Amino acid sequence: MRKLAAAGIAVALTVVTGACGSGGSGSDKSTVTLWMYPVISDQAKNKAFWDKVEKDFEAKNPSIDVTIDQQPWDSRQEKVTTALASRKGFDLTLLGPDQIPQFAGQGTLEPVDDVVAANKSGYLPNALTALSVNGKLYGVPIYQTITAPIYNKKLFADAGVTKVPETLEELKEAAPKLAANKVAVLDYPGKPEISLNQSFYPILWANGGSVFSADGKSVTVNNEQGVASLQFLLDLKALGGLPQNTASKGNDIEGGALAGGKTAMYHAATALNAVQLGAAIGAENVGVGLPLEGTKRVAFGIPGGLVLAKHSENKDAARKLAAYISSPEVAGELAKESGFFSARTDVTIPGQSETSKEFAKSLQYAFPGDTHPKARQVMAMVAAHIQAALIGKEDAKTALDAAAKEADELLASGG
Repeated sequence: MRKLAAAGIAVALTVVTGACGSGGSGSDKSTVTLWMYPVISDQAKNKAFWDKVEKDFEAKNPSIDVTIDQQPWDSRQEKVTTALASRKGFDLTLLGPDQIPQFAGQGTLEPVDDVVAANKSGYLPNALTALSVNGKLYGVPIYQTITAPIYNKKLFADAGVTKVPETLEELKEAAPKLAANKVAVLDYPGKPEISLNQSFYPILWANGGSVFSADGKSVTVNNEQGVASLQFLLDLKALGGLPQNTASKGNDIEGGALAGGKTAMYHAATALNAVQLGAAIGAENVGVGLPLEGTKRVAFGIPGGLVLAKHSENKDAARKLAAYISSPEVAGELAKESGFFSARTDVTIPGQSETSKEFAKSLQYAFPGDTHPKARQVMAMVAAHIQAALIGKEDAKTALDAAAKEADELLASGG
């Protein structure tokens, strides 16, 4: 039975019938409802892919009836929260590392270690870690995102930099040479609306820093590593290594400074960014590097995981579906159609481009960010003070001390 229902209709029907996880009236089949999201951006390709998944799985498992409800990204957190609280709506859904701890802590998710147990070595270890809470796996990884540096080969060559920077220190050393050609070495997006996961945090993590303390009760962004990371940016600015408008700059490639030959490298780009840059300056001039190294290499990248609702009445059937979607045969095709990467190490992605293969080299360094219920609110506070430092209103320590003070007050208030 193939049903790719519209999200609103599917939710309404589920609420009316209360049949999630039941066998249905007079049916001997187990039913499994999966809420899926548009990880494949092309709507037609998205529908075709999940139609095929449903059809093929049911052919192999005739005793299981699958419904794949396509859900919008908008209001995902609220809808999932409501569904889990009301114990209806889905058996499986897609969540990320920043969402799972909350629901696992509430006891509304079922551990899924057994789903990957037989093939655990075939998954990226950091994908499993990212989807785990207190040593238990709560999400079956079905894809992985990753960021990495992209750069304009010609601009470095023109400046006499024969070895493209691979470390933060090498980037700083190259800054004056490119500045002499009126080129900023780093295309840093300081606009507060840009996620710090793709601007400041990768530098912080590379220097061994973190946003939160281990117990999550305080903010540590103003410690020695944090201040050194912000000072690194201010030093680059003084050397002409950042764009003049860096404090208000976004990270768009098309029409931006990197595509216009005014900056040489973006340190936290996606594979799509590399394609966009290639369209602007010629693919032969685009290089892809490993994450810039400080005391270690760290790249922002998150896995998407299928979580199993505690209230599901057909957990075994749901586990079979999760295992099938995460299997090499499906995971490879999902990576191909979505443009993301596989969370498995034993998958060959059909038709993978050379650019994607270069990005895949950074998967081993993937880090999902500092997960915390207040992470996004704290990020906004930190971003505002980093901007103040970039425009010269605050020095590095003053800026991060102020951000930490505001953030600690937020955490203490429980607001």
